[in-house]
Amino acid sequence: MVRFLVALSLVAPFAAIPSVEAKEVRVYSGRHYNTDRKAYKQFSKETGIKVRLIEATGISLVERLKREGKYSNADVILLVDAARINNAAEAGLLQPVPSKELQTNVPSRYRDPLNRWFGFTRRVRAIIVNPKIVDPNTIKTYSDLANPVLKGKVCLRKRKNVYNQSLVADQIILKGETAASAWVKGMVRNVSQPYFGGDVSLIRAVGQGKCGVGLVNHYYLARMQAGSSGKDDQNVTSNIKLVMPNPAHVNISAAGVANSAKNKAEAIKFIEFISSPKGSRLIADPTFEYPLNNLGTSKELKAFGTFTPDNISISALGATQKDAIKVMANAGWR
Repeated sequence: MVRFLVALSLVAPFAAIPSVEAKEVRVYSGRHYNTDRKAYKQFSKETGIKVRLIEATGISLVERLKREGKYSNADVILLVDAARINNAAEAGLLQPVPSKELQTNVPSRYRDPLNRWFGFTRRVRAIIVNPKIVDPNTIKTYSDLANPVLKGKVCLRKRKNVYNQSLVADQIILKGETAASAWVKGMVRNVSQPYFGGDVSLIRAVGQGKCGVGLVNHYYLARMQAGSSGKDDQNVTSNIKLVMPNPAHVNISAAGVANSAKNKAEAIKFIEFISSPKGSRLIADPTFEYPLNNLGTSKELKAFGTFTPDNISISALGATQKDAIKVMANAGWR
């Protein structure tokens, strides 16, 4: 379901656009941050290319592209998880992009080997701890969440959450399916609370002492600490310590040029901009994500410290997602 349509250049929606109009790029985005539009306006200011934007859930955008086929209005698709962008590429919805600038700006682990998609922000699946319940010094890796001493203290999001699916895929690649299955089963045995629908509600539960430890994307905690969702949430986070696992699972937001692109040159320029050091920072800083090549500028991110990515390629995560879902289901992750 499309949530809203906005033309950043304040012109008519897609249906009213004459095909002869030049210098525009039509973006289907699975991101839902109003601050992204400031970066897009900067792109338009620097290039003269108008950005026309449709925002919806990633799944619905991919299905829309499939339905529309060659008649789609999309030039660029933005998605927020490795598996989703990789699946879109494997479904034949994205085309290879020859760009030396993208090869330079985007590290190889954050782009498709066939150049069909490119990362532009990073997010770490981190561990949060309430020190009154669990000693943070006992948590150093994801494996520690399966320790029986944490029985009844672990909280997790629901199995359908794509970020957890990518984390389990990551562990399968690193450790093999047998070891990863044992880890998931041990972690699930430590869960006593109902599975959560979102990272924010899980963070609140840890901060309020309903859980001792949980898994979240780092930026949800950073935003709450910064007061983005109000004083109550900011106060709750004072009871939480974030632990960067060593090594850390890193996911991305990524962009690709749609096969249907009518404005291919403009689409490439758009992706080059958002993945550049400047563009990546413009998008990542307001959302407390990490840019591609540094640790951000906010005091919240600086307080989290550095992290060491585990070097698993994003494309490998997407290819292993189905195995991850099976492992999670077999372990009783609801």
